[in-house]
Amino acid sequence: MNMQVSSVMAPPSPRSLEETGLSTVLMRDILLKTMFRQNLSQVSSLARALCLPVNVTQELVDLARSQRLVEATGTLHANSGSEMGYQLSDAGKARALDALSQSEYYGAMPVPMEEYARQVKRQSIRNIQITRDQLTAAMGGLILPDELLDHLGPAVSAGRSILMYGPPGNGKSSISNGIRDALGDNIFIPRAIEYSGQVITVFDPVVHTVAEEPEDNPNSLRRTSNRYDRRYVLCRRPSVITGGELTLDMLDLVYNPTSRTYQAPLQLKSTGGVFIVDDLGRQAEPPQALINRWIVPLEEGKDILALQSGEKFEVPFDTLVIFSTNFHPNEIFDGAALRRIFFKIKIDGPNQEDFLKIFAMVARKKKMALDEQTMLYLMKEKYPTIGNVYANYQPVFLIDQMISICDFEGIPRQMTPELLDRAWANLFVRDETIQR
Repeated sequence: MNMQVSSVMAPPSPRSLEETGLSTVLMRDILLKTMFRQNLSQVSSLARALCLPVNVTQELVDLARSQRLVEATGTLHANSGSEMGYQLSDAGKARALDALSQSEYYGAMPVPMEEYARQVKRQSIRNIQITRDQLTAAMGGLILPDELLDHLGPAVSAGRSILMYGPPGNGKSSISNGIRDALGDNIFIPRAIEYSGQVITVFDPVVHTVAEEPEDNPNSLRRTSNRYDRRYVLCRRPSVITGGELTLDMLDLVYNPTSRTYQAPLQLKSTGGVFIVDDLGRQAEPPQALINRWIVPLEEGKDILALQSGEKFEVPFDTLVIFSTNFHPNEIFDGAALRRIFFKIKIDGPNQEDFLKIFAMVARKKKMALDEQTMLYLMKEKYPTIGNVYANYQPVFLIDQMISICDFEGIPRQMTPELLDRAWANLFVRDETIQR
């Protein structure tokens, strides 16, 4: 029976070894490695380590006993209740060492790739519908024109790729983060997945934020722990943000030759969530090459990864990809690449009215009183020198500069034309030739 502890359908807990979908040899070896590496001897503690129900863990221990790899020791100590203790036999230790030489992976049982693909569909990013109010609330106080939200809303709700472009300093990164926050609900992330006998770790505490789970009854931990397959972790929809450091090989399966283990690449960890490629055009790889790498995933909803053996296999691709760049799209992409990016949204600087709203909001947050004479000086004297081109970052920059100057000079925090001149001098660097 499927149970809901989220807005998406939870993966049901396996009731037998067969229902895990894994080979008994793989599960037996992971059991032996876990007993060896973690020195665990009781079924209850093994069940927690393997993320399996107690009855399924007992079934696995019994299988290993029948093969003379595990033996019962009887009750170990008084506080263990009536629980039987187990240990590896000599043959079991030898098998554990042999299995560890092939792969150091132990602990949580993986989820088979086919089952993982089914769960991805159940919690697809494309199933989300976001309202204008949700999107506005998630933008963290950004002042955005209505027509921008008119474009952003359908793009996010479609769960398709988005290219945001425009001059720097106008909140493309902040809008990307706001989109991530607007998603809001929780999904199930596998601790690891299995393909062709190979285990690939997916859950990453750096990327995935574990969600708080409601408890039906605080005195009934057993019931709560059986509500869904514990090989998954209930998390907020993930977001991965990369910038100029992104390279093509970061999108490949990560293999550790020392431990002989695999780790999911960034885009697989972001499944069900958002993958933000910030500052596109600043990477070592040409933007066209990066986009070409995404063409199949974006169009077909699947990605192709390769094992060390060279064997290639499909993984689900269910991610809202947001590209953000300061370049005009025609400068960095050909027409074919642009056609494959579903939504292209220009993020421009604010008009004068919105700029003044942003300035007032920032001043209020930073407890800096607005001064009418200084504001008139800014609008009549300063901005005409740069063609009255406003950017969203400028109010924060100018106010922070004035605060720093006041603190250094030991005077109360205030706005004056003189302080504004000093702040403005740091906003731009004068063109000049430096003698070297």
